[in-house]
Amino acid sequence: MKRLGRMVLMVILTVNLLFTGLYLWVAYSPYIEPTDHPVLACLGLTFPIFLFIEVAFLLFWLLIQQYRAALIALVGILLGYGPLHTYLPLHLSNDEAPEGSFRLLSYNIMGFDGCKQVDGHNTILDYLAQIDADILCLQEYVVWNRPLLTQNDVDRALTPRYPHHHICLVSDREGYGNKIAVYSKFPILSGRSITFKGSTNGAALFELEVQGDTLTLIGCHLESNKLTAEDKAIYKEMLKDPEKEKVKSGMRLLVNKLADANALRAPQADTIAAKVAAHRHRPLIVCGDFNDSPISYVHRVISQGLDDAFVESGNGFGITYNRNHFYFRIDHILTSSHLQSYRCSVDNHFKVSDHYPISCWLKFKQPRNKEKE
Repeated sequence: MKRLGRMVLMVILTVNLLFTGLYLWVAYSPYIEPTDHPVLACLGLTFPIFLFIEVAFLLFWLLIQQYRAALIALVGILLGYGPLHTYLPLHLSNDEAPEGSFRLLSYNIMGFDGCKQVDGHNTILDYLAQIDADILCLQEYVVWNRPLLTQNDVDRALTPRYPHHHICLVSDREGYGNKIAVYSKFPILSGRSITFKGSTNGAALFELEVQGDTLTLIGCHLESNKLTAEDKAIYKEMLKDPEKEKVKSGMRLLVNKLADANALRAPQADTIAAKVAAHRHRPLIVCGDFNDSPISYVHRVISQGLDDAFVESGNGFGITYNRNHFYFRIDHILTSSHLQSYRCSVDNHFKVSDHYPISCWLKFKQPRNKEKE
């Protein structure tokens, strides 16, 4: 009987070793080039699954007091600490933003599709006015086809708090008129589009005068996964009954669509990374809807040399996409070393768009006129 028990433990130990290897492969999958291996580059989406399995193994070994075996899972978790901290940051203290900080809010407003008129007020516009951030970066800013909302309505609601704004058309493919808008309490010096060939998505680069300094802000809306209502219905069915035969074909379809979008986002991320490199000498913020998780090629490439505000000052998973049982942090705020972030958070109580707003407080570490170029 003891021999049988040892054999069972050896089998479990072997499985643990296998999953530890898979966990680390997934954790470092952002180094896989999506244009060469689009399917493998999607592995980052499964990171929470493999993390759960690795933690379950650790707890199992500790529970049965097999401490040497527990080291396998523990070492695996420690070797993947960097990606783990990026995906699930935890901060015991959450410092208040110091005096002189300013607040940035990034929000994919879904073309105002989910907005409602309540007593003559627009829910999204009321929220943006009440949140009282200093800078708003809005993606999927589309008002021209909204019968109950015009640009004049937006200006009337926001300009009393945000006297400066700039709207960039980043793609007019398929007649959608996708724009990125910045509304600001600080003067906006310039704004220009960053277009992606053959895409309805895009980005924009703005320069603002903030507290006597020039701040570069890049707002992004990278390639969407373009999952249809039918695709999302298949995904929900998979969650309810993963044993069904049609789930296999559905899974294949979903993976292929995610892989295709991943391959399209990669060069877009490279384009943004090049813009970041060209403006690294001055205070810089990159924010918006990356349509990809923190464990991804897109996040890794764009964030090179930058700090992720949520990783630096947020807590938990920070899920920003809120529809169809897809739970990921795909909206990000990245900052250059000139800025310190505080209290980065996701407002998961405001569910008008298919995204939640993400915001943080930022402060210049040192005035530019005291820095050496």
